[in-house]
This record gives sequence, structure tokens and C-alpha cells, in this order.
Amino acid sequence: MRAREVRLIDEDGQMIGIMTSMQALNLARERGLDLVEVSPMAVPPVCRLMDWGRYKYEQAKKENEARKHQKTVELKEIRMRPRTDEHDLGVKVRKIEEFLGEGDKVKVSVIFRGREMAHPELGRVVLDKVAAGLKGVGQLERAPIMEGRMISMIVSRAPGWEPPKRTTTAPPRRTEQPSEPDDGANDVEVDTINPVESETEAALPPAGEA
Repeated sequence: MRAREVRLIDEDGQMIGIMTSMQALNLARERGLDLVEVSPMAVPPVCRLMDWGRYKYEQAKKENEARKHQKTVELKEIRMRPRTDEHDLGVKVRKIEEFLGEGDKVKVSVIFRGREMAHPELGRVVLDKVAAGLKGVGQLERAPIMEGRMISMIVSRAPGWEPPKRTTTAPPRRTEQPSEPDDGANDVEVDTINPVESETEAALPPAGEA
């Protein structure tokens, strides 16, 4: 540090005042901290007392956390044919919507084969239908252009559009019926004798009276 005097701030952000560079260094050693120049262009330069190693560690930790929450935008691609039917077209549009909801961009391509190259307008019709199906969801980032044997466009998420949140329906809770107190009032005694047989036996006369 070349400046003869510095304006010193302590480790808590409180202003200490102007002192010589040597005094600031001695104070940093006494507190077991580092003297860091934070504003070299000021007159006098501004320095701060801090634990430089810990400061660098905290900064790296914050950068890592921020990096975890960053979404890398990818370019997905959906391919179709000039004669894609309405049902398949609807499926493709929903898939594009899903990609846009994840924050990605989508390249929508229509591939021509053989004699289909003689009718590129059919591919343009398909792309127009896709764009109409994405109204309010996506926006055209690159207009349709011919690329060899295909015509393609690029769509991205429309400003202000958010994908619908997926909700899961919880299964109904099972409710148990309260058990009644067992006082013996509902007990049933089961007779093991067949009532038909017992009536027959009662109708027979005693032995020797026949």
C-alpha cells in the first residue's frame, strides 16, 4: 500500500477515521484481521478490516448457490412431416408447450422427402398451424426459413406466460367408524342342534309305549 494515509472502516462496517497506513496495519494485526483496500481511487483511499480468507469463502459459496438456481436455456427440436394430421399436430404443440414451460427454446422443423420438395408451401402451412396453436404461449423468435430439405422456425416463451402448475389430488382419507362399547347386549348364542331334528325327536313316544 503506497498511500501515506487511509480512511479506515472496521470489520463491522463502522468508520474509524483517517490514520496512517502503518497505524491501520498495526490495528489489523492486533485484531487478527487483514487490511483490504476497497476504494483505491478515493482521497485518501478507503481500507477495511476483514478476514480475507473467510470473505473469499463466503463469496464462492454465494456464487455456487446462484449457479445452482440458474437455468441453462437449451434449444429443443420438434420434427414433423408436411402431411402431419391434426391429432399428431396437437400432440406436438403440447410437447412444444412443455419445453417452453421449462424455459427452453424450440426449433420446429418440417422435413421434406422425395417429391414433397416440390411443395414447400405445405410445410409453411404446418408451421402456421403450430404458431396458431401456441398463441399466447410462445412467440416467434425466428421466422420460417428453408434449410436444405426442411423448413424451420424457432419459438420461445411469450412474455408474461407461465406454465400451469401441476396439482395432484390426494386420495380421500379413510375414516374409521367408532367402535361401540362391548356390554354383552349384542352377543348371540348359536345352538348347534338342528331345530328340525329336535322337533322330530320330541314327537317320538318313549320306548315301550308303542
